[in-house]
Amino acid sequence: MSRWVAHLHRISGVALALFLPLHFWALGNALQLDSFLAWTEQPLVKAGEWAIVVALATHLGGGLRVLAIEFLDWHEWQKSLAAVAAAATLAAGLALALAL
Repeated sequence: MSRWVAHLHRISGVALALFLPLHFWALGNALQLDSFLAWTEQPLVKAGEWAIVVALATHLGGGLRVLAIEFLDWHEWQKSLAAVAAAATLAAGLALALAL
């Protein structure tokens, strides 16, 4: 299970790194705010926003798990830490889905 959590942590990190240029592009085009806000109301954009929040929560949860294992000597609690990270990710994803 820890291997899957580590893979998800890396994949979410790559997804966030790929998102940053798009985010900066969107901020650079914010001068045409009305058209940009209309564009963000599309269902595919909303799904993308949800995916980025879930990726961020996944990366945060996985990172906190790694920090706990490295600095707190919780090697025997790896499965519990993975479950907590998964629960935090699920909670963030559900909260955003309900807010959309």
